Amino acid sequence: MPIGIRAPPHFTSNRHQPPRPTPCRVAIIKHVDVPSCRPYVKMPIRVLLVGAGAIGSFYGARLASAPHTLVSALCRSNYQAVKDKGFRVTSPIFGDGGFRPEYTFGSPAEARQAPVKFDYLLVATKALPDLSDDSCLLEGLVGEDTSIVLVQNGLGIEEPYRKRFPRACILSAITIASVAQPSHGHIKHNGWTRISIGPYVPQPDTGPNCSEERGAQSCSRLVELLKAGGISDAELHDHAGLQFVRWHKLAINAAMNPSSVLSGETANQAMLNDPELSYHLLKVMEEVLETATKVLGKSLPPASASPEQILQSIRRNNSGSKPSMLLDWEKGNRMELEVILGNPIRLAREKGIEMPRLQSMYALLRMAQERREGNRESRL
Repeated sequence: MPIGIRAPPHFTSNRHQPPRPTPCRVAIIKHVDVPSCRPYVKMPIRVLLVGAGAIGSFYGARLASAPHTLVSALCRSNYQAVKDKGFRVTSPIFGDGGFRPEYTFGSPAEARQAPVKFDYLLVATKALPDLSDDSCLLEGLVGEDTSIVLVQNGLGIEEPYRKRFPRACILSAITIASVAQPSHGHIKHNGWTRISIGPYVPQPDTGPNCSEERGAQSCSRLVELLKAGGISDAELHDHAGLQFVRWHKLAINAAMNPSSVLSGETANQAMLNDPELSYHLLKVMEEVLETATKVLGKSLPPASASPEQILQSIRRNNSGSKPSMLLDWEKGNRMELEVILGNPIRLAREKGIEMPRLQSMYALLRMAQERREGNRESRL
């Protein structure tokens, strides 16, 4: 549309003569490029940490350092400390630092009242399907463009979220980072940073909102943000590739976690220094990886580390770290028995495969946990 540009009127000294306007020049603009007329503003990517524990908060800190990324936190026991001072992160790789979340919530209801929408909901809670279904925490937070990122151990953790949010983009993630939260709001990174992410699409595509293509795009963007935040070994996988990574990580968790509790609360390096216990760990890992190839119907990728290489890598970590299951046992918390032991045993049995080493540890630890919780209830 033509745009007329009128010049200011020209005043003469003759008061009785009306002012004569200067001829107006008209510029004809055929195309108006709106973005070129005003500064380009990149919309921020917003991430909500659902369960601001050690792992979630560590990766949240890296995402918060990426350009145009704002990170909020849905906290539990550490709510007041994070709200008052934010997170303090110490790391042998990234040094000492921290970040203050854009929003700090003490409940899902508070998060639902926030005046913003989140692009990623990064769920890093303990996976305890025998105790609670944490997918309900996300009710009211999942929009059309929201991706749910599950950074959790074990197998079968995605299904509750797929069933509750069938049209949502669900990303499955596995990490080998060694991180702890020794006090509320203090995140201590001990070593390693790798995180592997892939879309969870177990069935044929049923529409554009749950396609692997859309999931891959969301994964790719998240991986780039993590790399921009310093996680150079963030990896992108397809659905099948990520499930292989889950089984490979399970080999570590299923060996180290229950063995640390059953051996009388023994830390990683102490277990590896004992010949018989070290041999046991090796055989558990072999059992898991052999079962993975049968359940998935494919060979493990050639680049996958062998059980011997995994154990050697753990030996080199002299931070004194303990498996997460041992930390839960020491605190009197429920352990992730179902996703680390129970689910893989059941998946294998559906294929006619037995996992005798895992089954023995599962039976013993489940009974120990039930007896301890029963004794606790009897004292109340």
